[in-house]
Amino acid sequence: MKISPQTTEDGRRLAAKLEGQRVAMLTLEENGELTSRPLTPLELDDHGRFWFFVSRRTMQPLLGHGAREANLAFVDVPRGVYASLPGQVDLVDSPELKAALWTAAARPWFPDGEHDPDLVLLKFAPRRAEAWDGPHSAVVRLAAMAASVVAARPIGLGDHERLGGLPRD
Repeated sequence: MKISPQTTEDGRRLAAKLEGQRVAMLTLEENGELTSRPLTPLELDDHGRFWFFVSRRTMQPLLGHGAREANLAFVDVPRGVYASLPGQVDLVDSPELKAALWTAAARPWFPDGEHDPDLVLLKFAPRRAEAWDGPHSAVVRLAAMAASVVAARPIGLGDHERLGGLPRD
């Protein structure tokens, strides 16, 4: 995922946590139930918005023609980083932006490239973020979990922070 320079301190901290992330889980309400799907983030822009390529055929019935509430989650087990971002999703059909974000890795899903009629952009604008940092090493995490069981309280399992100073759309 390309990460543009962020305009707020919370945005910079979130961007640092999400560096190298290749998959996000998007959760939406669908027919009265919460459903999640994996998406590949293309960019975190300088306004703090995430951009994804999605199928118009699949997403238009879910999102219609207006913004909807959603949640975006990232997990990086090797680094011990977990993030949950509530916000709004919307579909954007911009030929210029599709061209700017196009990557050959999307071709299996969109054979006609950036001009594929099924290709549309999903914009996710977070309101805030919650992030958890755990120990980077699996050995340290295992030792911390064992110590927590013995002590009957969390020991050395990481920190939780709320990042509310994200830019608004």
